[in-house]
Amino acid sequence: MRGDEVLHLSGPVLVGPDDEAPEAWVVGGRLTFDRPALPAGTAAGEAGRIEGWVLPGLVDAHCHIGLGPQGPVGPDVAERQASTDRDAGVLLIRDAGSPVDTRWIDDREDLPRVVRAGRHLARTRRYLKDVGLELEPDDLPAAAVEQAGRGDGWVKLVGDWIDREVGDLAPCWPADALKAAIDAVHAVGGRVTAHCFGEDCLPDLLAAGIDCIEHGTGLDDDTRTEAARRGVAIVPTLVNIDTFPDIAERAAGKFPVYASHLRRLHEQRHATVAAAYEEGVPVFVGTDAGGVLPHGLIAQEVAELVTAGVPRTAALDAACWGARSWLGRPGLEEGAPADLVVYPADPREDVAVLARPQLVVLRGRPLR
Repeated sequence: MRGDEVLHLSGPVLVGPDDEAPEAWVVGGRLTFDRPALPAGTAAGEAGRIEGWVLPGLVDAHCHIGLGPQGPVGPDVAERQASTDRDAGVLLIRDAGSPVDTRWIDDREDLPRVVRAGRHLARTRRYLKDVGLELEPDDLPAAAVEQAGRGDGWVKLVGDWIDREVGDLAPCWPADALKAAIDAVHAVGGRVTAHCFGEDCLPDLLAAGIDCIEHGTGLDDDTRTEAARRGVAIVPTLVNIDTFPDIAERAAGKFPVYASHLRRLHEQRHATVAAAYEEGVPVFVGTDAGGVLPHGLIAQEVAELVTAGVPRTAALDAACWGARSWLGRPGLEEGAPADLVVYPADPREDVAVLARPQLVVLRGRPLR
């Protein structure tokens, strides 16, 4: 798309869950709701008049660019991962921890925007090999501040993992180390999130001032209420939680208590998310793509939230307007970068349409 070309989005343009504009234009890579005055000879738009329901680019708030089933991957694979997400309509990614440097993506006009969390901070021998930085509690605050500087305002802790001596999920960090680390990150303007499958790590994380919980399958009445009171978000990653039975099957022979625990967390996953939403806990969409899961699963994750009992519009908001606001990125606003997706039907009526984007516009350029 040349700089003198204009796209006309004939709409409806969904500027919010319950708010729409009849049309909009893309001029110079940015969105405007004012009909532009076109100089003589200026093209009406490379794609002409674009009809369809227009949404801000979707958000995958828990994704891993640069991770594959065997660990870190090279730039060629990372590029394919980012492209797959883009083609699925995801134009903003919160990369929830990666051992590889993906800053080169920022220079690519054809790849999604990425908000990074640096590397996972894990307890020694309590996480996936070669993925996290392994350290002990005394080193956690300094390491957290370092990763805040390497990321884009987020730090990712591994809050719990299997403890082989216990034979089950167990917290990774003492409360004082969590408090010191989270305070240190907040002091430099960052936010902290934590991987958390089980129940036992949640009280200390919440008391320490955590900003977000990834997965959150162990939320119970008390921790759910506390998360809502503090405004702590959860990113349930339900498409990932659906792998728990397979993990449990592989672990059952050696760690039967752990396997039983995972099965129970899986069985109650939808009820847990629904209860959190009803309690007022902010919920956002993330797929946990990377590692064992492929990229491009955003539509499936939104559908899982609806299956759990989250209303359609709220589930869409969790992957769209609300998620962008939470991450401090604009949606469909006057003068905002034109990162948007066009659909053939209204996704507020049927979220399944998210699996069928008819056009992706990134930085004002139509890509498909």
